[in-house]
Amino acid sequence: MKVLFLNGPNLNMLGRREPDIYGTTTLTGIEADVKKAAKTLKVEVDFRQSNLEGQLVDWVQQAADRFDVIVINAAAYTHTSVALRDAIAAVEVPTIEIHLSNVHAREKFRHKSLIAPVCCGQISGFGAKSYILALYASVHVKVASKTAKKP
Repeated sequence: MKVLFLNGPNLNMLGRREPDIYGTTTLTGIEADVKKAAKTLKVEVDFRQSNLEGQLVDWVQQAADRFDVIVINAAAYTHTSVALRDAIAAVEVPTIEIHLSNVHAREKFRHKSLIAPVCCGQISGFGAKSYILALYASVHVKVASKTAKKP
């Protein structure tokens, strides 16, 4: 099983950027924790980050037939990117939306996710652990899709 973790704008600043909201763990630290957990689950993970919307769209499009699940922290693009929403819908790879903070308890503009309707689920508010929860959810999504296909 292969899971693609995509990270959007400013997540490269984790550990320094608003630690009261996002915590002190860096994206590199989160990646190391996810890879450690993935090894015990026998899951292959690919971790990527870009501040560029088009790059994220390209990676989503390339995920078809290469990954079983996409986990995406689209950051600010969650609330603004129709292009990213359309890419997720087009590839038909089960996608899980994640956020470090509870976006529903923050500014009103963060309450609306354009990508949520094309994702199979959303995890938010658990800090760096949101990524580990998404890894476990990815395994569940994969197992559920196999079970659903059996006659």
